[in-house]
Amino acid sequence: MSKARVVIVTCSRNFPDITRPDPGLILAMLKKGFQALGGAARAEDALGQWFRPGEIVGLKVNTIGRRALSTSPETALALGLWLGQTISGQENIIIWDRTDEELKDAGYKLSTSPDSLKIFGTDNRRAGYQSEPTAHRHLGSLFSRIQAEFIQASISLALLKDHGLAGVTAGLKNYFGAIHNPNKYHDSNCDPYIAELFETKPVREKHRLTILDALRVQYHRGPSYHPQWLAIARKLIFSLDPVAADTVGWKLIEELRAKKGLPSLKEEGREPGYLMTAEKLNLGQARLENIEIIEEEV
Repeated sequence: MSKARVVIVTCSRNFPDITRPDPGLILAMLKKGFQALGGAARAEDALGQWFRPGEIVGLKVNTIGRRALSTSPETALALGLWLGQTISGQENIIIWDRTDEELKDAGYKLSTSPDSLKIFGTDNRRAGYQSEPTAHRHLGSLFSRIQAEFIQASISLALLKDHGLAGVTAGLKNYFGAIHNPNKYHDSNCDPYIAELFETKPVREKHRLTILDALRVQYHRGPSYHPQWLAIARKLIFSLDPVAADTVGWKLIEELRAKKGLPSLKEEGREPGYLMTAEKLNLGQARLENIEIIEEEV
């Protein structure tokens, strides 16, 4: 069995303002990550392995934490603009999340122009939820039309955070923002619901890769913002394997917790068991011994 590849790119330079990271440094990190993940001579060549010219690509961000703790607009825009220039054209890139308000409060400028990169939420008048639910295993949910109908390929551009119930919220759980009733699926530490949601057709058939925004990591008392338990990590984590990406994100959170003398998530009774469920559903690798971790620096 071949190992899942996960690439961690760390920025060796300090950002003058980590809440508004320099887009040039972010783009350099993105290119380094794609190049290493694809084993390509150039980052642009790696993109060609996973995306077709002209595809409509959705970047699912996480903005529930508003500007204090969300996927950085600088990260999303750097990726979206580069994808548009390289593969699809700006008009075929959609940066999106649940609501217009959350996107705006996180620092995003909404745009629905047909000729440029688009940024809007499911509650935007151009979108909305599907009228018929998708039923799968223990789930029954209306999907955002953005995920189910508008896009052809999806990147989970998620924020890496501790989560009081799930243990870790990252690339897989990011898709909770694609359904109308995520509140229904938080029992039993969100297990098996996070894994089963990813297994649904609107997600699994479109997901191409995970990128975890770990520039800042809320390693305790997440998912809400608590500055005393927020670490400046200056990392982006990349993988084609959605389970492996989150497993490596979990490893980083545990390392940050250990440095502060905090108990492990298992000791607190909230180990992210949904990752093993996802592995059992053949969605990816949840064991570190089956993951190849490549570390790069810019």
